[in-house]
Amino acid sequence: MSRTSRLFELIGELRARRLPVTALELSAELGVSPRSIYRDIETLRSLGAPVEGQAGVGYCLGARFFLPQLAFTQDELDVLALGLGWVRERGDPDLVRSGESALAKIDAARASDAMPDGASPALVAAAPLSRRADAEPVALLRHAIRRQRKVAIAYRDAEGVPTERLIWPIAIFYFDEVRVLAAWCERRSAFRHFCVDRVEVRAVMEERYPGRRHALFTRWREQDRDWRSLLTISDASPA
Repeated sequence: MSRTSRLFELIGELRARRLPVTALELSAELGVSPRSIYRDIETLRSLGAPVEGQAGVGYCLGARFFLPQLAFTQDELDVLALGLGWVRERGDPDLVRSGESALAKIDAARASDAMPDGASPALVAAAPLSRRADAEPVALLRHAIRRQRKVAIAYRDAEGVPTERLIWPIAIFYFDEVRVLAAWCERRSAFRHFCVDRVEVRAVMEERYPGRRHALFTRWREQDRDWRSLLTISDASPA
């Protein structure tokens, strides 16, 4: 993650908190050291962001902080709300909370003077009765992907045969009824795909996998150009 991206994420974390949050908590959320958080806080202050608080007590954004109104058309807002509604119906608890936070910002834009009728969405996401919410490991795997951490897992294939793996997770694919994890498998020295509901996360390692995730993702895309076939090849490939 670039420092600019981290500063935006830090603002988002501070904005989402009603009470002061410590640098230690923020460092855990963003995957950096508390020292980096202290530096980022000072950078935000130098840029004019009203970050209040101090080390050992916690930080929060002052009431006068605001972002400019989102420059989205009504159709764009409908699309964003529809996608976030899909997440709310199917995501894991952490993803649902993030989606609701983002949706609240969009609803605020909908209710602006420029769009007085925007609070009533035209498009609404609804999951069928047979919906499958995210399996428990999804949140852990998502955070590992962001931090480029190796993950030790136990995996059961379609026949129920268990194996132990050390993987480099690169992306989670959301099909309607299943989530599929794309990862580099150290055991096979190759890319492999895992149905997330058959994954048990043993440990998220402190060790980062080598290189950049973007480069690894590009290599995967070159190998598996028809990524929609993941569902059929994840268990058909040699374990």
